[in-house]
Amino acid sequence: MFMRLLQLKVNPDYNEDLAKFYRETVSPKLQTIPGCVFAALIKSKPEENEFISLTFWQTQKHAEDYENSSTFQELLDQAKPYLSDSSEWKIQLSEDMEINYLEDLEIPAAKKYVIDVQKEEADKIEVDNNKMFVRIVSIKVQNNKMDEFKKIYAETIIPAFRETKGCRYAFLTHSINDNEDFLSITIWDCKEDASNFETSGSYMTLINKVKHTFSQFYLWKMSLEKQYNSQVKTSDDLTVGNYDVVTGRNFL
Repeated sequence: MFMRLLQLKVNPDYNEDLAKFYRETVSPKLQTIPGCVFAALIKSKPEENEFISLTFWQTQKHAEDYENSSTFQELLDQAKPYLSDSSEWKIQLSEDMEINYLEDLEIPAAKKYVIDVQKEEADKIEVDNNKMFVRIVSIKVQNNKMDEFKKIYAETIIPAFRETKGCRYAFLTHSINDNEDFLSITIWDCKEDASNFETSGSYMTLINKVKHTFSQFYLWKMSLEKQYNSQVKTSDDLTVGNYDVVTGRNFL
């Protein structure tokens, strides 16, 4: 399966217009395109003007045929009045669960990720309602602690997600381009379920089980915070991206 992500920065005055355009024009059009199996528009939190158009395709060729077609250009031209900026990633989901970020002339950089661990099969994402919520946690791990980190994720974190109310999908991806880079991605039935997970203390409990594997720079930062009782920010900090699903449809 092939996945495309189109990151959009929208003029805040046109947020609702873009959502309506995607729901009434883009999604129905994509449903008629051979090979397109899923499309969703998700909105960044707290950045209210940042969106991602997420589409899944049966094959890379289906996606490339679409992006080389006049239909894609027509939809992009129609969307441009709502946008202030955009960039795109294209991701190949192979049978061996390797995710390849493919380079494009308009893309600043190409990245590759491998799915190391997942809670459910990710070949079909179900969207039951527009309340679904996506969390993406970026993590840097010590090179000599990667196997330990993945083992803890598989044996401790995945089972915890499996028992957590509202967690529909969870998987760990590992960057091929940057050995120390990982993304933990979870998809929730609603924002409330994700928030309850965080406020219950479960999130920090899981972080505490693996934080000794995080980068030395991050561990040094934590020791400084403890020593001086104040927050320190570094480039190796965990970052959490939160996204509301604005609209989404399965085409299968």
